Amino acid sequence: MKLSDITGVRIKKVAVVAQVVASSAVAVGAAAVVAATRVASPHNSHSIVEHELEKGTELSVIRLVDLLIERAQAAHASDIHLDPRAGSVVVRLRIDGILQDAHTLPSSIHHEVISRIKILCGLRTDEHQAAQDGRFRITLESALSVDVRVSIVPTYHGENAVLRLLSDQAEEFTLETLGLTPENRAKILRAINKPHGMILATGPTGSGKTTTLYTLVKMLNVPAVSIITVEDPIEYSISGINQIQINPRTGLTFANGLRSILRQDPNIIMVGEIRDTETAGLAVNTALTGHLVLSTLHTNDAPTTLPRLLDMKIEPYLIASTVNIAIGQRLVRRICKQCKEERPMTSAEAGSLSEIMSAELIELPGVFYAGSGCEACAGTGYRGRAGIHEVMEIDNDIREAILHKTSAREIRDVAIRQGMTPLVVDGFHKAAQGLTTIEEVLRTRYE
Repeated sequence: MKLSDITGVRIKKVAVVAQVVASSAVAVGAAAVVAATRVASPHNSHSIVEHELEKGTELSVIRLVDLLIERAQAAHASDIHLDPRAGSVVVRLRIDGILQDAHTLPSSIHHEVISRIKILCGLRTDEHQAAQDGRFRITLESALSVDVRVSIVPTYHGENAVLRLLSDQAEEFTLETLGLTPENRAKILRAINKPHGMILATGPTGSGKTTTLYTLVKMLNVPAVSIITVEDPIEYSISGINQIQINPRTGLTFANGLRSILRQDPNIIMVGEIRDTETAGLAVNTALTGHLVLSTLHTNDAPTTLPRLLDMKIEPYLIASTVNIAIGQRLVRRICKQCKEERPMTSAEAGSLSEIMSAELIELPGVFYAGSGCEACAGTGYRGRAGIHEVMEIDNDIREAILHKTSAREIRDVAIRQGMTPLVVDGFHKAAQGLTTIEEVLRTRYE
């Protein structure tokens, strides 16, 4: 194996006195090298990345990878995509849920960049034909520490890498900052104050379900209770909670992990995701035996959660007895405050809304807003994201519907009569308040 493969950087032969090499090895460790290559400021990192790329053969791959992470963090990106193409590598950032082109790297340094990322994760640098997953932690120039979760897969043009940036932001959220209305917050507080049962967050991938669960777990984290989580992966570390990372290679699945932690005398259990019939059955039985269970399901909305559990071979009476609440959610982009301006609803938007909302609700008076695009939001008109929700409490009427194996549509009708605000209506209200746009509400409605 070449030294360049191990280090992830170009190796240049230079004549040097032996004593100088020895003293340098003692004086400079890996931490010092990384510290020395930090960027001066994350705010001007885009131009610094381009400047680094212009160095040609003098380019430092170590510094370049650090700069890419700095740039992504400064742009509030959740993911960095390194997509190999014919003759180049396109770097894209996922900002507020939308992928945007950021840089183009020459294909000549693709192998070295991937090797550098593998070294940071402790992965095999000589393996190029198999998928590899890893993780590392980096401290940015701003002193913010970021966990980076890495997925590398072989593709036609070379290895594709996706880096998920995970800061300790779970500590920052509350039910209010998640975007929940006072009525929905009250419903959730009633559910988490029950000593047992199930709390389920539902929605597609990237809808903020895990963040919602972490926020609830943080609220429940008091010395008087024992909380254990089973996750894949552990996205945020929370002090005072025992968090378990599943590992199918060693037989530690969600189901096996759930069986094991029941012998650990927990009060509250968080299961990262209910993926299969076995995990669903164990979660329901755990809730039935006096534990509070929090988990997520991939369903389109809150009412569909209940038929989904039926599809997973859970008996209706068990669902009716254990599920306390289902939280359906999506993430919408926030209008940039710097370029926010009034904007009337378009006829196309009104037509789309009329298909899914009552006419009297659409005709409610109010001014709508949009972002015109500015430097602060990189011309997008949006900056940051907020949640829109529908929170369905399981009351006696809904339990009766479950026992009769009622369809999701009929359960939705019952829930609305009992006071549930549908997802799209919550989004419409937030658009009327100037938090987001009608366009965003409609976009996420069909995710």
